[in-house]
Amino acid sequence: MMPRFQPVLTPAGGAVLIIAMAGLIRSLINRNSYEILLSCIALLILLALGIIGVWKSRKLKMLEPGWKPPFPMTASSKFTFSKLTAKNKSQAEIDNTEDTIISGLDGNIPLFFRLHFFVRGRFFPCGITVETKKGSCVFVETSAKRGETSANLQLGFPMSGIFLGDGYCRLCDIFGLFSFSCGIPQHRTINVRCMPCFGKKTPINAQSGAEDQRNKPAADIERYYMREYTPGDRFRDINWKSSDKIDTLITRISTDNQEKISRLEIHFRNFGPTKPSLQDLWLLDRAKARLSYFLRSLMEQNSSYIFDVRTAKGNWEIENNEDLDAFFEELAGISFFPPVHETIFSAGKGDIYVFSTACDFGLHSFLLASNPRPVTLFVMQPSIEKKISKEQKEKQETEVLFLTDFYSKGATARPGWFVPGKTKPLGVNASRVEMFYTHVALSETII
Repeated sequence: MMPRFQPVLTPAGGAVLIIAMAGLIRSLINRNSYEILLSCIALLILLALGIIGVWKSRKLKMLEPGWKPPFPMTASSKFTFSKLTAKNKSQAEIDNTEDTIISGLDGNIPLFFRLHFFVRGRFFPCGITVETKKGSCVFVETSAKRGETSANLQLGFPMSGIFLGDGYCRLCDIFGLFSFSCGIPQHRTINVRCMPCFGKKTPINAQSGAEDQRNKPAADIERYYMREYTPGDRFRDINWKSSDKIDTLITRISTDNQEKISRLEIHFRNFGPTKPSLQDLWLLDRAKARLSYFLRSLMEQNSSYIFDVRTAKGNWEIENNEDLDAFFEELAGISFFPPVHETIFSAGKGDIYVFSTACDFGLHSFLLASNPRPVTLFVMQPSIEKKISKEQKEKQETEVLFLTDFYSKGATARPGWFVPGKTKPLGVNASRVEMFYTHVALSETII
């Protein structure tokens, strides 16, 4: 999206020009020498600033500033949880916005002028779809001080999604009268990852995952080495004789086998309405955060896992941190897909880990189709505080999205976002169920 044509004179500059011309005409009619002098001085200042601005903007025509957004770009907000306690307050107040560095700005700027860098574009919460192609307008700017060649740009987003925008320079005077286009516009497509969440780690039994069938074939003469048993090792590889001698479990590992031996099947059910409300998008964003926390924490605990992540958009196989970071980039742009009817569930072994939202009306049929395999379910629910007791309110930790976060970060909320979401809490039953609650508020004073 290229920046629209902008006149050289700003609204303030146009007003000054009109007032100066009207004053000059009036003074000539009334033959007021003092008013003629003031009007001429104002016009001469405008003329001088205009000539200098045109000359310098032409010299800076090929200026190509360096626009380097932080990687990864992560959503940020002032407040995450509405129920703050002394124990979790440090985790609830989050604002991890990193400044974008704009470098390569020309330091040789004329007196009374500054070089400004503008970013204009659209932000698509939770991905680009046909229904959400309009997105949210974003406009931010920064300026380099005289003699400096770099500046910091505060570009942030309150939730995950994709940002499509252009950055361009303009030479502006310090009085706000002129704005001259200069430099080469730059386009950027930025995947904004979801804001991290915090919670208790989910205990995983390594034997609950399916055994990885991609082990290398053994050589003619198998050679083994021994090490202490760690969670994730197969029970059949334990050397019981050696373990009995030293009173410690010892595992026998083949040098020809790969280290990863357990595959976890994970389903991210991003099914929902084709025209989601902001509440629905916030539910999906928090489901992404729970999935990201689940994968990251397990990868840190035990690197021997292979994650088989299945979504409505496609499947991913995650083996290491590089695969995990690549998946997080893809996850930022995943939006809702129309619901599908679950018919025949693919055969498999081990537990199933499911991340879903209250928008997933096909979740019941999925759970029935996955029977008798154990299912651990993580569901994001909309918070309806009027229908719960005080004791439930104290236990319920609600993640809140404030619309003021959009405006504070240079974005504009669409009018449809002010319409309350119609999604209601979803009742489900699985081997293990964890509920998480979200809410969208107009401002901080509502909570």
